[in-house]
Amino acid sequence: MIEKLDAIDIKILKVLQQNAKLTTKELAEAVHLSPSPTFERQKRLEREGYIQKYVAIVDPNMAGNDMMVLCNIRLKQHGKEYAREFVDAVKEMEEVTECYNTSGDFDYIIKVFVRNMPHYQDFVLNRLGEMESIGSVHSVFVIGTVKCLHSVPVAK
Repeated sequence: MIEKLDAIDIKILKVLQQNAKLTTKELAEAVHLSPSPTFERQKRLEREGYIQKYVAIVDPNMAGNDMMVLCNIRLKQHGKEYAREFVDAVKEMEEVTECYNTSGDFDYIIKVFVRNMPHYQDFVLNRLGEMESIGSVHSVFVIGTVKCLHSVPVAK
């Protein structure tokens, strides 16, 4: 799909990833285009799914989540029922902010934000531990963030 984008579309995506609160006029100035075509391009990028949504990025610590944990999950078996149970449950857990189906030693990696160690223990025992589909959980506690971008590279 990237072939459908020209240099201005790519610039719009890059600029909006840095600041989605820009007005159409400010965005137009940043991409060196007049506001009307800039607005139309932005709406097309939204319609076509390049822009999925606009969000506020909240500082996890300021929101009371002092721990980030990456959990490597191994299912008991590779079957539709086990996978469906796990995926459906994870989608409902507010502590889980990201979930990836992976290859290798583990089936899924989830990113979890919790207040503290007792909260994480409760999460593992009473949320993950209640799922029949999970065979094992390997927890990696994040002690510091070196780089955390909420943007993706956009290139042609």
